[in-house]
Amino acid sequence: MKIAALTIFILTYAALLFLPKWRAHVALIMGIAMVVIGVLPSEKVISSIDWNVIMMIAGTMGIVSLFIESKMPALMADWLINKTPNVKWAIISLSLFAGFISAFVDNVATVLMVAPVAMTIASKLDISPVPAIISISVSSNLQGAATLVGDTTSILLGGYADLDFFDFFIFQGKPGLFWIVQISALTSALVLYFVFRKDNASISQQSMTKVTDYFPTILLLGMIVLLIISSFFPGKPSFTAGLICFSLMIIGIIYDIIKSGSLDGFKQTFLEIDYITLALLAGLFVVIAGITEAGIIDDISRLFLKVGGGNIFILYSLLVWASVFFSAFIDNIPYVATMLPVTASIAASIGVEPYLLYFGLLCGATLGGNFTPIGASANITSLGILRKAGHEVKTKDFMSISVPFTLAAVVTGYILVWIIYR
Repeated sequence: MKIAALTIFILTYAALLFLPKWRAHVALIMGIAMVVIGVLPSEKVISSIDWNVIMMIAGTMGIVSLFIESKMPALMADWLINKTPNVKWAIISLSLFAGFISAFVDNVATVLMVAPVAMTIASKLDISPVPAIISISVSSNLQGAATLVGDTTSILLGGYADLDFFDFFIFQGKPGLFWIVQISALTSALVLYFVFRKDNASISQQSMTKVTDYFPTILLLGMIVLLIISSFFPGKPSFTAGLICFSLMIIGIIYDIIKSGSLDGFKQTFLEIDYITLALLAGLFVVIAGITEAGIIDDISRLFLKVGGGNIFILYSLLVWASVFFSAFIDNIPYVATMLPVTASIAASIGVEPYLLYFGLLCGATLGGNFTPIGASANITSLGILRKAGHEVKTKDFMSISVPFTLAAVVTGYILVWIIYR
């Protein structure tokens, strides 16, 4: 059964890389195959899908649709264009802006919020939006490890290790992950500067767009505040973040119906939800559940102990870089959920506190997802946005930006976590 599960897994990710137009179909078909051949029991299919993430994406897509309609992204684009001298600095500024937001909002939600601004700027300047969207995506993934609410993986770690919101800032009297991530962000920004060093086309001043409705902006800000507040409540349902996003979308739709007196806004909002991306993620969750059920990830974890022995530095290094590798191909949410108890077991077996390994796992898994287009939900979402706008992004084009960015961030985080928590 393990051989069958591993074969399906390898075929799935090979097809996802080389058949980008059919990713959703591939993921769903391979997920079904996991069930049909008996790797994953049918009764576990529903529970294997992270409905919190699905609801969060769907809800945020709906809110962002209303946000775009309000013309706020256009106003933000005008402001940014007027404040930056050329395309290079516009892209870098957008990436840093996305990173800041992503420290407090899920990475996917950040991409959905900031991408419209980048798309608007690209349209106004008549340039390709692809580099900007990719930069926004990888920057969002980087900052996801900065706070408890920055990413689902951070939420998983916080729940498992009993960390609260402020432990990410100061932990055991030492600088927390937030500060480590900020230094990594500065390092990565230098990489973006190098990648876009030749994009010196000047930006002309724009007249400021008039926002027609501020309520969608209030919904977005409300989402940020509610997600932060929810992090302080222990024992809350696992789907809390998704429920917040989806509920706010419904409120926005009801407001739009009352304001316009028609159902046009209701129809448009639901049409803007990227169902292909949602289907892709659902299929991937099932595939990952299949290889987990088959024991493949557990086998790899046992290999960690065998290779690393009792040397904490070797185990730490192996955990970080193996997480980088696997997260480049496996969505990091199910990976981190699986590896957290394994990491605790490794720490207990060698008699050390687990936090060094926990933070190494989070850095490796969160940042490693940036390597490939399918390594993180935010990447998949960003490519879905570009696809809907008529831009099919090749894997090599994505990786020309993501690989140097990720290496700079991971190496910086790897060194700092070891120095601070060894």
